[in-house]
Amino acid sequence: MGQSRVETWTREPAEFDPAFNGPIKKRGCTDILCCILFMAVILGYIVVGILAWLFGDPRHVLYPRNSTGWFCGIGPNKGQPNLLYFDILKCSTSINVMATALNGFQCPTTQVCVDSCPTQFWAVEIKDYFPDVKPKNVFNQSLCVPSINLMNTSLTVQDIVIKELCPFFYMPTIPVLGRCLPDISALGSIPPKFSNIPGLPSSVNDTVGIIKNGTGDIVNGFNAREIGVRIFEDFASSWPWILLGLLIAMVVSMLFLLLLRFTAPVMVWVLIIGVLGAGAYGIWHCYWEYANYKKANATISNIGFTTNFAVYLQVQETWLAFLIIISVVEAILLLTLIFLRTRILIAIALIQESSKAISHMMSTLLYPLVTFVLLLVCVAYWGATALYLATSGGPIYKVVALNSTLSDCKMINGTADCDPQNFNSSDYPGCPSASCIFIKYNNEGLFQRNLFNLQIYNVVAFLWCVNFVIALGQSLYAHSGTMWAPLAFGALILTLVQIARMILEYIDHKTKAAQNPCARFILCCLKCCLWCLEKFIKFINRNAYIMIAIYGKNFYALG
Repeated sequence: MGQSRVETWTREPAEFDPAFNGPIKKRGCTDILCCILFMAVILGYIVVGILAWLFGDPRHVLYPRNSTGWFCGIGPNKGQPNLLYFDILKCSTSINVMATALNGFQCPTTQVCVDSCPTQFWAVEIKDYFPDVKPKNVFNQSLCVPSINLMNTSLTVQDIVIKELCPFFYMPTIPVLGRCLPDISALGSIPPKFSNIPGLPSSVNDTVGIIKNGTGDIVNGFNAREIGVRIFEDFASSWPWILLGLLIAMVVSMLFLLLLRFTAPVMVWVLIIGVLGAGAYGIWHCYWEYANYKKANATISNIGFTTNFAVYLQVQETWLAFLIIISVVEAILLLTLIFLRTRILIAIALIQESSKAISHMMSTLLYPLVTFVLLLVCVAYWGATALYLATSGGPIYKVVALNSTLSDCKMINGTADCDPQNFNSSDYPGCPSASCIFIKYNNEGLFQRNLFNLQIYNVVAFLWCVNFVIALGQSLYAHSGTMWAPLAFGALILTLVQIARMILEYIDHKTKAAQNPCARFILCCLKCCLWCLEKFIKFINRNAYIMIAIYGKNFYALG
């Protein structure tokens, strides 16, 4: 009789039945349509990953390219990971017509791979242009294009400068995403002789201004794809330490769970007292720092705005803010401890009983590990797919006049295609500085035109897979194949809410400057409502998964 009550598909709460002996054995497939849809999405996700692997090349953004299209740091340029711009002034779109014509995709100056970025000021002076001056006594071979040998070249210094075979000036630079960009802090000490250098403005201030503009245009050319891939590269290079930290955390967590059975009251109270003690010490330390800086009359008005955040730790207002924040948090913790002490005692008793259950079912400790491994696989697949999708498309090269001041060079507008391996500057006799340089990556193919849609599919499939894996970990009997469809259904609902939140965040980011206060208030309310809805659905899903594991019903019947 109790069994028939359990198998009814009503939404009424289940009643106590002494004849019910745990999860039912006879189960049927539920939420079949959602299961089919989920499997189709997984198959499509695999296809997208294969296509991304076939068309993508992460080297496009992991390594910068020189003017001839070779990657810096690998292949022939191994040991030369940095890209040097010969004339950073030509990167400024405000003064260079060619840079404007290229729409900021590329800086129209020679770019070479170097082992280290220059760290000092240097320029070709007027006396170096005399006919009897040897180029090897003027230029640095390591900063010139590989095709020229300063030891036996027949070219003069002026020929080398016109053809941009070597830089005619450089300054202290720092590597940024593999590019040698000017050190802005060093521009204040630029030598006065730079006002008398041929090719540079007559005013040092004008030179500094153009350098800043050119640097800004280069930085603006760094899209989110390159920055994101660099972050991914840093993560990939430090993965052994991250994995070691995760393993240590896992071992400590397991030991903590085992010890809770015997020392739950002691460990819980030690943890609570430790947090309160740390807060009390923080209050004392903040007050001590505040009193010291108050005596020294160090205020925030004395330093103004600066990007060096360490300076803000030397003013009294910072420590006063820390003091107030920690005091409020400490007061909240104390009030919570006073009024909820009976609840804490109940929680300690529950922890002891759950620890006993875990000690009799040690296999349950593997569920978090399995969940972690599956989540790691999902994140790795998403990251690799996004990386290969972002780097699909072949390189595009254009003929560019590096010295557009010559009359014959003005006919070159940067629209003619070329091949850097077969390019010959002698085809442009009136413009010796004509070069074939890399501009951007092709985005005209069918696959490339749909990259944005594929990236969206990548994110949606990733969220669904992650939510599904988390659902597997939350359902103790998820090893049953008949349960996968309801779990996928619950994960789909949560994914749709998360996508809506991401869309609102994207709209807020794109329209932040143009929004009026009323629109911002409405958007903020919508984001808050969706955040609450996501938390509510997570709570409902967690309980529904437990009921599904016990009764074997579909998600809608127990959701």
